[in-house]
Amino acid sequence: MSITREASLLGATGQILGWDQETMMPEGGLELRSRQLAQLARMTHELATDPRVGEWLAACEADASLMSDPFSVAAVNVRETRRAYDRATKIPASLVEELAKTTSISQHEWAEARKLSDFARFRPHLEKIVRLLRERAACFGWDKAKGEAWDALADEYEPGCTAAEVESVFKPLRTRLAGLVSDLLTKGKAPRAEFNDYAVPVEAQERFSRFVLEKIGFDFRRGRLDRSTHPFCGGSHCNDVRMTSRYSERCLNDGLGSSMHEAGHGMYEQGLRFEHVGTPMGESVSLGIHESQSRMWENQVGRSRAFWTWAMKELPRFVGDDAQRFSLDDFYGAANVVEPGFIRVDADEATYNLHIMIRFEIERAIIRGELDVAGIPSVWNRMYKEYLGLDVPDDRRGCLQDIHWSMGSMGYFPTYTLGNLYAAQFFEAARKEMPDLLDQFARGEFGGLKRWLNGKIHEEGKRYLPRDLCRRVTGQELSPEPLMRHLEGKLRPLYGL
Repeated sequence: MSITREASLLGATGQILGWDQETMMPEGGLELRSRQLAQLARMTHELATDPRVGEWLAACEADASLMSDPFSVAAVNVRETRRAYDRATKIPASLVEELAKTTSISQHEWAEARKLSDFARFRPHLEKIVRLLRERAACFGWDKAKGEAWDALADEYEPGCTAAEVESVFKPLRTRLAGLVSDLLTKGKAPRAEFNDYAVPVEAQERFSRFVLEKIGFDFRRGRLDRSTHPFCGGSHCNDVRMTSRYSERCLNDGLGSSMHEAGHGMYEQGLRFEHVGTPMGESVSLGIHESQSRMWENQVGRSRAFWTWAMKELPRFVGDDAQRFSLDDFYGAANVVEPGFIRVDADEATYNLHIMIRFEIERAIIRGELDVAGIPSVWNRMYKEYLGLDVPDDRRGCLQDIHWSMGSMGYFPTYTLGNLYAAQFFEAARKEMPDLLDQFARGEFGGLKRWLNGKIHEEGKRYLPRDLCRRVTGQELSPEPLMRHLEGKLRPLYGL
């Protein structure tokens, strides 16, 4: 279907303009950029909703021979194009254009408000976004008997995801995580974390991160790494992947973890098959699965003792011989110290999902109309006290820390926790098939895991829905047990419990 490929090309062009806005565009370009993105969004929407697409889909669906194998390339492309077409035709082009223009400006205003720690500056922009998102949800519709408007937004990121389902997973998981964190902080002995205060020039950190990313399998001939306020991975297709990271001179692990996280996303994109670009078979299946890749490389790999067995030998040539004063226990302990903090992207594995749960509850209440945008800071601060025992000092370290709402991405945050669940389950399956996987890491060999992920997940595109893919790869339904085995099995011994 040439029209759908043309729509994909326009969408990819918009992604490059979005990347440029976050990394290189001068501030004065904002007004015209917002109009450029809005026009591209409108044009993309018009192509995606062309009535001829509906006619072609109906003809394909009526062809029994074409649809006989539901997992064939043709059948998958028809199924997923139908899903996208049915959603797109419910949204008027004017709403698509207004959202694109609004979010382009809002992302800039969010960044400025964050610098000033001033939620009041961002508030009117977020109020407009919420209004538009409620309109968008109403256009899509949802199961009025047992669902809610949030479900219509979440379905865009994780097909079939509902607030009720998320709540059913989050409630027991929160109890188990809270118990683990309490035991570690009150009964355990924290590992040495001096390395997290080891000052390293940002340029040296960036060189080391690039070295690590290339070693684990990110192809810099088909991608790049830059800096931005909020790390992200974008680009236009598998041969043009744009990543950004951020660095702190005080803590190398912040920048390294961020870079490995985005590289997980980047390697998923590079693992998609070029011959399917512009079709569903050339796209990732969901953001939950996408997050599983980034969280796996950041956590199961980057925080492992095996990884640091290798990395500690390489680090001095990037940051200086003084780094040799740290032992393997120092590196491993610093990467895994549990300490409740304000910033989600800097959170340790044990507390990370509590950050996600707070955001889910807040945006769910906003879309329901139970919470006004003006009330976000106070509710945010109260929940951080309740969930993490912290008194939030300012908006910058509170409700302004994430870019997602300025992008119009409500319904997105739970995919991070779903990603953690998928990551742990996938990694267990990989270790069963490759019992020496951690030994490979200790030798600086990461190709085995990357090839396994390429074959099991990346190259499949949208062939299988997320839960179906999980069953095929692991033989099990998605479960919190692998994640808790991962956390308990690592952190309790590390803390002497």
